[in-house]
Amino acid sequence: MPESPTPSARTGAHILVDQLLIQGVRQLFCVPGESYLAVLDALHDAAIQVVVCRQEGGAAMMAEAQGKLTGRPGICFVTRGPGISNAMAGIHIAQQDCTPLIVFVGQVARGVLQREAFQEVDYTALFGHFAKWVVQIDDAARIPELLARAFHVAMNGRPGPVVVALPEDMLSENASTVDALASLALHTAPGEQALATLAARLRAARRPMVLVGGARWSELAVRDMIEFATRWQLPVATTFRRQMLFPAGHPCHAGDLGIGTDPKLLQRLKAADLILAVGTRLGDVPSQSYTLWDIPVPGQTLIHVYPDAEELGRVYQPQLAIHATPAAMAAALRRLQAPAAPAWADHTQAAHADRLAWSDPTRITIPGELQLGAVMQHLREVLPADTIVCSGAGNFTTWVHRFWPFTRWASQLAPVSGSMGYGLPAAVGAKSLYPEREVIAFAGDGDFLMHGQEFATAVQYALPITVIVLDNGMYGTIRMHQERRYPGRVSATQLKNPDFCAYARAFGGHGERVQRTEEFAPALERARASGQPALIHCLVDPQAITPGTTLDALRHSAQQAGT
Repeated sequence: MPESPTPSARTGAHILVDQLLIQGVRQLFCVPGESYLAVLDALHDAAIQVVVCRQEGGAAMMAEAQGKLTGRPGICFVTRGPGISNAMAGIHIAQQDCTPLIVFVGQVARGVLQREAFQEVDYTALFGHFAKWVVQIDDAARIPELLARAFHVAMNGRPGPVVVALPEDMLSENASTVDALASLALHTAPGEQALATLAARLRAARRPMVLVGGARWSELAVRDMIEFATRWQLPVATTFRRQMLFPAGHPCHAGDLGIGTDPKLLQRLKAADLILAVGTRLGDVPSQSYTLWDIPVPGQTLIHVYPDAEELGRVYQPQLAIHATPAAMAAALRRLQAPAAPAWADHTQAAHADRLAWSDPTRITIPGELQLGAVMQHLREVLPADTIVCSGAGNFTTWVHRFWPFTRWASQLAPVSGSMGYGLPAAVGAKSLYPEREVIAFAGDGDFLMHGQEFATAVQYALPITVIVLDNGMYGTIRMHQERRYPGRVSATQLKNPDFCAYARAFGGHGERVQRTEEFAPALERARASGQPALIHCLVDPQAITPGTTLDALRHSAQQAGT
């Protein structure tokens, strides 16, 4: 029998840092706080890079971005009270996006708990609704056990955020304990009977559609799904902001199911006689506010594959529910024998042709001197295929989702939750993880200033990201909805913006200003050549609210309808 490990006496903070190293953590994001000073001291000599951020929301989003890219929990440390309050947006993203994330937060000393001491928060009450697990570690000897569990919970089943509270006096006390083992991602594989049933129902279909989305994918899993789709000649659509799960140029690619979806794709999904959904919860955005399919039982044959049994049948009751991770399911699908001449082959070709036409930026003309279709076409021509493209939330993201051809695994960072301010922190997290890869962040003017201060973090750590700010002087998404519902009654959506170029330069980065289409290409070239974090300030005509309509057109249509 192997010998039992020998307990060693250390402070709680040193025990915690030792567990992070065992779990493979080599980088974390934080805003320092007095509530976890002992951890900062223990990190001083550890082989973990500490990235100091300017606001806890940005720190949490950077960590969440790394969780998306790796499948292992991103790590964030924040202080109690105001610190954890700022981090809540990043935690909410991890919950809705199914991303493994662990947020460590300081807590008041154990002897003054429940007295509403300085910045005291009841974390279980606060995060019980949208964290997967909330735990306060009151005994330093239990840190290995509870941290191993935190990593296990964050990345298995339906991944999500875990909040770990650390009383400051616990971190300083000595304890004798043994280290835990590294936690592993566990994959549930489909049974043979389920696979046989799936194959039989697929062969009987005439207009099948495959939807891929969610978490628990890998580069290998994407390759397996590509091979399965290729051999079966199946049309594959990706769900909202999961476009990196299937290459845009593949002849089976049918588009993405998000906001502003191609109407032809929606028609295909409504007309489909079988839907194979792998990894996606089939939430409100892919289901177009739960209008694409009947609830609770869709009219189509629904085969739903998901790594958490509690999600299967939660809204849509499938004819076949398969409890499996996308990686295990894709590997099993790859082995299924395809029919010699699939009845839907022409259906798949037509779907891809429609997608190519819908995503062609050269067909788009908008009001103003800066043509964003031409901008997207230029980016497609000059950026590497494995560029990591990041974005926050707002109408500006339509240009990314519709016109950037995602072709590589781990190349997209965008909040399924629709949280503004995500693109810049995500870019910092991505560039920290993959310094050799090009990283581009798209932001609206309102979106950018949610976490624009993290541009300073990019400068501090010499991370040459490129941020493209599309400035139309307003909160464009809300203005669009205003014109549809309350035409001509503009309220609380106009913005007076700073000189974003000066903003970037003030932090020590590179700044460019673009007003006309012909200015963009040389500005991008200078930004990429600068070797610095760079910002390109693009002035967009306010009328160009989407690629397909204008504010005036929306207002006129609403007025004609008598809204």
